[in-house]
Amino acid sequence: MAGNKSLFFFIVCAMASVLDGQTLGGPMHDKAVVCYVASWAAYRPGSGAFVIEDLEPSLCTHLVYSFTGLDTEKGTIKVLDPWQDLEKDYGKGGYKRIVNMKKRYPHLKVTIAIGGWNEGSLKYSKMASERESRQKFIDSVLAFLEQYQFDGLDLDWEYPARRDGKPEDKANYVALVKELSDAFKPRGYILTAALGAGKDTMDAAYDLAKLSRYLTLIHMMCYDYHGTWDGVVGANAPLRGTDDEDVLSVEFTIKYMLEHGVSPYKLVLGLPMYGRTFILKDPKVRDIEFGRTPVMAAGFKGPYTGEAGFMGYNEICHEISNKSAKWTHHWHEQSSTPYLRDGGRIITYDNARSIAIKVKTAIDYGLGGLMVWSIDTDDFKGFCDKETDAYVDFMERYKYMVDDPVMTEALQSLNLPDVNRISKRTAYTVNNGKLNLRLPEPQYSNYPLMETINEATVLAMEEKRILDEMDIITKQNEISDDKDEPGSSSIPRCSTLAVAFCALLVFRL
Repeated sequence: MAGNKSLFFFIVCAMASVLDGQTLGGPMHDKAVVCYVASWAAYRPGSGAFVIEDLEPSLCTHLVYSFTGLDTEKGTIKVLDPWQDLEKDYGKGGYKRIVNMKKRYPHLKVTIAIGGWNEGSLKYSKMASERESRQKFIDSVLAFLEQYQFDGLDLDWEYPARRDGKPEDKANYVALVKELSDAFKPRGYILTAALGAGKDTMDAAYDLAKLSRYLTLIHMMCYDYHGTWDGVVGANAPLRGTDDEDVLSVEFTIKYMLEHGVSPYKLVLGLPMYGRTFILKDPKVRDIEFGRTPVMAAGFKGPYTGEAGFMGYNEICHEISNKSAKWTHHWHEQSSTPYLRDGGRIITYDNARSIAIKVKTAIDYGLGGLMVWSIDTDDFKGFCDKETDAYVDFMERYKYMVDDPVMTEALQSLNLPDVNRISKRTAYTVNNGKLNLRLPEPQYSNYPLMETINEATVLAMEEKRILDEMDIITKQNEISDDKDEPGSSSIPRCSTLAVAFCALLVFRL
């Protein structure tokens, strides 16, 4: 009898463990979702104040606590905000609180970032210039990671060879990364870096092929392409440039990095949880033209972040949800960017739809995942209205896919589940012999952009598998046709889906 009770107790404990693992697990896909956490967000006023306990760790695979700095005199890593980061003298203990999240969310990797915009480049340039100073820095990092139990380091030196840096920084940066990697590997630490996305920066600062060899992941900062510094309205993170010569776009950055030797599975696409604000020089101008409509030297501030020309998504969606506000909603097709207008005020930003489009782009290029700067400006309080058009572009593609003649043949080899046996992880199923799409349903009352990233990742991965299979079948049919008709035209045939995509592209151009 005692043995039966012991067995029962063991089974109950095992079931509880499994259930707890499901509840406290991570995203339902195998891509990285890197979430930067700005420690200073805790100082923001009112509902904008973000503390570590506001995190929903199941939405991320990696948490990056930002920032530490570099001690100018010692050349070692240093704590920038002891009261917020440490426990000493009744401090908030930020390091310990965020690292402790791994106990309940064992899928998480928690790293510490060093650098950031305010740190500049000069002292990093000096530290990286000699083998001895690099080693001193590396030794301090190893001791730091061991003391505070972080899983690794994220380099945010912004930017080598620029901002008072030297041309030699490009080679010295690689040397620093290689030596860090060599020191990290025996200890199992992660080494990542946030890289600037502008072509001039990439040309001057990075030997991308070598960095790809030594870094665990590369976080592309695909934002801040445009702002008030341009003197005209522009998208913060445009998917495409204004024309073929425009190098300031997400797609250009991805292609550039891949063409210069970065392994796609190491590349993580950075997504902004914020937008850019503008004040028009002529508030009466009728049509807004990205890259042409003149603006004042500084934009307006949000109530939480308090930075001219910058607004977090949580601030923007508050504006949208304000029923008395006079904002009108617009969509810039070329850059896949939503924007708001209230007379002479403009906000260009990313919403659920534009985020979903960029996630789809990342999956199409085979990238390793997504990164957000920063999770503390998503609508983490859940105050804002739910967006309803997040997956409209997936639905439009589905309408072409479902009636494509190649789809019937593709369904035979894809082995998609029947709609009546649907899984939570499955968006595409088969219903009476036809492809069926089930769009995601809201899971959280907060974090709408983070939720979109994970749902769109699942959608995009399933969609890509289907389209790849259709492409294989189409090519096989073309080969068969060429063999059967030796005198036929050499022009390949396309599926109706491909024709539709081409037509849409031509229309946009």
